[in-house]
Parts: sequence; C-alpha cells; structure tokens
Amino acid sequence: QNAETSNALIEEFSKSADFATLAKSEGDLILARDQEDAEKLQKGIDFAKEKGVVDPNFVPEPYVCIDVLGKTPDEVSNEIIGYVNKEKEQGTANVGSVIVLCGLSGTGKGTTVAKLSEKLSADTEVVCWSNGNIFRSVTLLAATWCEQQPECDGFDPEKALTKENLANFMSMLSFDKFDGKFDTRINGLGLDLYISNVQNTILKQPKVSKNIPTVAEVTQGEVINFAAEAIKVMSADGVSILLEGREQTVNYVLTPLRFTLTLSDETLIGKRRAAQRLGAAALGSLEKDATEDTVKAALINELSKMANESKV
Repeated sequence: QNAETSNALIEEFSKSADFATLAKSEGDLILARDQEDAEKLQKGIDFAKEKGVVDPNFVPEPYVCIDVLGKTPDEVSNEIIGYVNKEKEQGTANVGSVIVLCGLSGTGKGTTVAKLSEKLSADTEVVCWSNGNIFRSVTLLAATWCEQQPECDGFDPEKALTKENLANFMSMLSFDKFDGKFDTRINGLGLDLYISNVQNTILKQPKVSKNIPTVAEVTQGEVINFAAEAIKVMSADGVSILLEGREQTVNYVLTPLRFTLTLSDETLIGKRRAAQRLGAAALGSLEKDATEDTVKAALINELSKMANESKV
C-alpha cells in the first residue's frame, strides 16, 4: 500500500464518523508512543552525558523543517535534493552527502528515505544507515559474555553492562571496508562475524531480541559515537548516507543537511495510519478478482469493526 492508496482512502471516508473515530484513536496512540520513546531516548542520552561518553555541552546543528501537508513523496524528496545540490556546490568534491531525516511517526520518513535513495543512486552509492544492528551487536556481545561467566544465570545486566564492559564490547566492533564493501565486524569473546552475514540470523536470536531494550537504554552514547564515525568514513569515500531517526540520537552526526518532516495538520498522522490499517485488513479479506462494489463493502465492514474496537 503506497501513499496514493492511503490518500484515496482518506478522501473516500472523509465524511465517515467511524473513520474519524479510528483516525483519532490511531493518532493519539502514535503521538503518545512517540512521546514515550523520546523520553526514554533522552534518559539514555542524559546517562551518556553523565558517563562522559558524549559532550554534555554539544549543540546540534539546526534542522530545516519541511511541511509535508499536500505534498507527494516525490515532491518532498525533490525539495530535500534541492538543498543537497546547493550544499554540493559549496562543498568538497568526491565527498558523499550525509542526510539526516527526523519527524513524528506518520509524517512519511520511511517513504521519503526510499525516494531519496532511488533518486540519489543514479549518481552515487547510497547507504541507508540504521543504528539498530549496532545495538543488536552490543547485545550479542553482552549475552555472550554472560554465557561465559560461571556466576551468571542467564542474562545479567547488572554484571554485564558495567562501564568497563561496555567499553570492551564497543572495542570489539569495527567499521571498515571488508572484501571491497563497507561492513561492521564483531570480533571478540570467540566471535568473528560480519553484520551483513548475520543481521537476519544470529542478530535476531531470542537472546539478542529480548535484551535489546535493556542494553539500548545504557548504550545510546556509545552507539551514537560509533555511528558518527562510520558515517564519516563512508562519506569520505564518496558514499552518500541517509540517516532516519529521532533527533536525540541523530543530533550527534555532523552534517548541515538535517531535515524534520512536519504536518501542519497533525490529524493526518492518525488518518494515514488508519488508512494503512484499513487497506491491509480489507485486502486480506478479498479475492483477487473482487469487484469494485465488493472492495467497498469489505472496506466498510473492516472500518466498522476497527472503529468499534478503538472505542473499547
């Protein structure tokens, strides 16, 4: 389901009380979750400042706010590329652009990143960077360390996540070109792995997945610094990097190309999510050769169920 489909559903049910109910419920949930995530991240950043891992006096570069209301993903990405081209005219030749993208859930960050990657790839190598696999790598090392300690019964965060251990775990991670491609190597505690080879296997094991939140809470600063250095290395090699995330974490990546996607009508955040859910639910109940009337009936039926559930 793309942005055009979501917009068509929003228009179709613009006068529906059930859709308004569902959209408000979805919007409230998104904003509450974003606020909760922001508070948790800030707690991690504050902890990193107390440990001296990040500079407590650091002032991030300003962001350019882009109101995406009424704009297609193509238009938003073209607006950003306009800033990129201006920066290239003033910048250093053969250095890749680093583009940071922030914004509330539902403002289209993921879609915009995909469009930017598609457009920029015509002229340069593009990498979409995520800190997620770095958090997973540190968690794998912490879990492995616990397995090697006779006194640990399962994952013991109090023993594993000391300042000294975290420094050791981070020293076991390195980012560079391996066999001609950029990758992160995990080398320590008997492990010698490359993220590209294990991101969908070992890094998705239960011992990693279930402990990520605990590890991430105390390693924000370490992972931020690792990411900033990795991005610097890629940029110097001419690679352009797209970095999507929360301001608290991407603030520390140095680049003038920083953008925050906003919606001057925040009710659209809930409407977009409602439309996405509605479209997916209706699609799941339809046959491939469904008629237009059958599709509409399925949408109305699913909408009624969802609206009633949101009232509970």
